Amino acid sequence: MTVSIQPVDRVEILTLQDNYIDIVARDNSDIITRAMPLKGVEVKNSILAEHGFSAVIATVLDNSPRSMLFDFGFSEHGAALNAEALGVDMKQVEVMALSHGHPDHIGGIEKLSGMIGKPGIPLVLHPEAFRNPRYMKVTEDFKVMFPPLTWEKAGAAGAEVVATAAPYPVLDRQVLFLSEIERTTEFEKGAASLWYENKGVPAQDTFEDDTGLAFVVRGKGLVVLSGCAHSGIVNTVRHAQKVTGVDQVYAVMGGFHLSGPDMAPVIQPTIDALKEIDPAYIIPTHCTGRDAVMRLESAFGDRFILNMSGTKLSFAAG
Repeated sequence: MTVSIQPVDRVEILTLQDNYIDIVARDNSDIITRAMPLKGVEVKNSILAEHGFSAVIATVLDNSPRSMLFDFGFSEHGAALNAEALGVDMKQVEVMALSHGHPDHIGGIEKLSGMIGKPGIPLVLHPEAFRNPRYMKVTEDFKVMFPPLTWEKAGAAGAEVVATAAPYPVLDRQVLFLSEIERTTEFEKGAASLWYENKGVPAQDTFEDDTGLAFVVRGKGLVVLSGCAHSGIVNTVRHAQKVTGVDQVYAVMGGFHLSGPDMAPVIQPTIDALKEIDPAYIIPTHCTGRDAVMRLESAFGDRFILNMSGTKLSFAAG
């Protein structure tokens, strides 16, 4: 099934939360705009980094901007504090979307939706985002529980839940919520330590809810944004190509979930497959992991962009 989406003149991704911050990076360009540590002429504006992800996204077509929120970060306050520090007008947000139901992506849902201030605003997600209980199995006898997303929590945020397992266009078809990702690679099998209970029976979490967003920038191709890519970042990009019918990839951005010893063997096959896809830019975020980020930078050179909290990336038509 192919879902047609509207090519846009520009996509702007403003990261409200990521794992890293360097407030004096000073590497601004036509694509990169870093957060400034200034209030007036004083250096006292702080941006928080946390183990989580959240981004405000603007699409621009014919000089008309549209806005959405993707994920909510880890803590209750982190992404919201950064939105205030960055001077983001959250009231412009028209729709919210969730990459999956893990706590590092849902923590700030009530604060951020409160800043948006639109009761009944759509929250687009996969039905399995409400999967519970979810946990990390450290040993056979010890597990660490993940706070769940519940229907009550979504309701408390004032959202109208749109639960879909199929691709779902938003913002007048300028953005595609990819929903359930088709698994086609041999090497992206998920993390063996992440589990859930299915009707009381423990099972490795297969993350049917893990997803991302796709945009088409006129003349440049796809921009693909993931939250964690538990389903595999290569699977995610290939799925975006398949469902949009667009082969050319302009940028791949998001958590690649390559952190830790379980995922170490997946790093090189991921790099090799991404080289075949050949994006103009590669932007690993959040849960990609230090080793994987360094190897991606080495592999992609000038095409690599280091993301951080407070960074705005602008991908414009050519």
